[in-house]
Amino acid sequence: QVQLVESGGGLVQAGGSLTLSCAASGRIFGSHVMGWFRQAPGKEREFVAAIRWSGIIYGESVKGRFTISRDNDKNTITLQMNSLKPEDTAVYYCAATAGALEMTEHIYNYWGQGTQVTVSS
Repeated sequence: QVQLVESGGGLVQAGGSLTLSCAASGRIFGSHVMGWFRQAPGKEREFVAAIRWSGIIYGESVKGRFTISRDNDKNTITLQMNSLKPEDTAVYYCAATAGALEMTEHIYNYWGQGTQVTVSS
């Protein structure tokens, strides 16, 4: 089993920055894909970014503004979010999978509880 705990959410003005962190524990390995999804009220869960030793992928809506990084020694990932927009408002979820580096939600079988990010205009 893998446990994921997010931190760092909050309220920020448009144009500002925020950093999210996700700490993993349990049977997590460097080969696991770890990533972020988000879900806004009334919308489906959306892929944000994911990272593995083999690379990094981003969702189209965050490319150039968000940066994902990973510290394998500490089993943590970080999502640096810059130039935030009101449409970035959502609950952000950390996720992990032993599968491939993909955007597909259903392959991620470990999930955190989520952290709220609110961007005011």
